[in-house]
Amino acid sequence: MVSRNTPVLCARALNRATLARQLLLRRTPMPAKQAVAHLVGLQAQNTAPPYYALAARLADFRPEQLSAAMESREVARIVTLRSTLHTHTADDVLALRPFAQAACDRELGVFRKGLVGVDLQRLRAISRDLVEERPRTPKEIRQALLKEWPDADPLGLTVAARCLLPLVQVTPRGLWGRSGQVALTTAEAWLGRSAEPAGQDEAVLRYLAAFGPASVKDMQTWSGLTGLRAAFERLRARLTAFQDEYGAELFDLPDAPRPDPDTPAPPRLLPEFDNLLLSHADRRRVVPPEYKDRTWKGNQAYRTFLVDGFLAGVWRPEETTKGRVTVTLQPFGTLTREQRAALAQEAERTMTLLAPEKASDVRYGTVQAAARG
Repeated sequence: MVSRNTPVLCARALNRATLARQLLLRRTPMPAKQAVAHLVGLQAQNTAPPYYALAARLADFRPEQLSAAMESREVARIVTLRSTLHTHTADDVLALRPFAQAACDRELGVFRKGLVGVDLQRLRAISRDLVEERPRTPKEIRQALLKEWPDADPLGLTVAARCLLPLVQVTPRGLWGRSGQVALTTAEAWLGRSAEPAGQDEAVLRYLAAFGPASVKDMQTWSGLTGLRAAFERLRARLTAFQDEYGAELFDLPDAPRPDPDTPAPPRLLPEFDNLLLSHADRRRVVPPEYKDRTWKGNQAYRTFLVDGFLAGVWRPEETTKGRVTVTLQPFGTLTREQRAALAQEAERTMTLLAPEKASDVRYGTVQAAARG
């Protein structure tokens, strides 16, 4: 219950606190694996976004650092939070996949009508045997399951295997500049050890360290889970309470950074699906209300950029000629000359990090109609 005396955090205060936790106020000299752990994973529907996410956050990042961690199986790609694909450390693969099981169960429920008559426990056993014999593509899993249940929905069978088992995408999928088709095996087989499920209390503390101050609804949005209020209440004596300008109760770790709202925030280029934009029920701390529907078209997200810590536009890199990349920056509103210059410099830095073998140009363009939602 929010009391009259609970301190209020304005949108800029929440913005600067969140940016500090997300390593976006200043680049941090942190190893890639440590950053993946601190951020509790990186959204990874596509293979490139985790690399762009770390390039925006780390001082000395090189794509090969994350690739090396994936090749050594210290980091892996797996469906976890919100039943979506994430890049996690091996420890978090084994801890967060069981924690997120209810979100996966809910996704499976969407396909129930196409799975009538399918023995899910048998499907789970068949799928485990298949992928632990050797990594299998989704097509191979689907074909094997259709032999058992020829009348079932083919996509539903594949989703069921993914939801019932902790399936990691094995390398070279996800490696920088190499990648490959999706092939799956169980986390236990790939990592050589058993799951160690994270408890709700541990997950709350880690979420707040990476995304706080935050409400119960915020964490439920991030995780795709419900029923987390009890964990916050158990931890209340260990947490600090705030409220936002609209009266929502927020929780935080007592010693977590909460910078002055006037702390400068440099421009940053973010990948599509960056967790900064997906991990709160109320996104006004980062997304101005007038821009809330302008970074998506259907289920496709655009790459975004921040100016003064807030969402300010979309961007895209495009190889215009062999060996040359043009970055187009499309602001939603008017930027000052200084902001435009700083944003262009950030774009050049990003391309130097992630495409050092290519010359880059930066230009400003008009926001496409599609980016208006």
